[in-house]
Amino acid sequence: MSPAKQPSGADRGRSAHAKRRRMRTLTHAWQFRRCYESGKKLVARHAVIFLHPVDTDEETRVGVVASRKVGGAVKRNRAKRLLRETARRIAPKWTDRHIWVVLVAKASIVEARADEIEADIERALIAGGELDIE
Repeated sequence: MSPAKQPSGADRGRSAHAKRRRMRTLTHAWQFRRCYESGKKLVARHAVIFLHPVDTDEETRVGVVASRKVGGAVKRNRAKRLLRETARRIAPKWTDRHIWVVLVAKASIVEARADEIEADIERALIAGGELDIE
């Protein structure tokens, strides 16, 4: 019998589940600036959401921000993890698949549970007409 084929490169060490859930991210300052300046702004209880439609066939990209107003490094990292997970769960429901999204954490996110944050952001996106209502 032949040995099982080993994954190579970026796929090494990642489960099939983790590979499937990976989202494209905003990586450059100009992308965040474009969302802030010419995007649609929605305010939720635990986050501020900026949405900027893109003309190309590029898929959805998400950026998360947690300033020092949220707290120390541990709290900021938790806030960013919660926002990334919320974006992963909500992404299939977005009405526009060609959009850049910036999620900016508010200080209240530190005490909130993941399901509360997801519901809060979903409410804001539905009110703004950005999510398909199921």
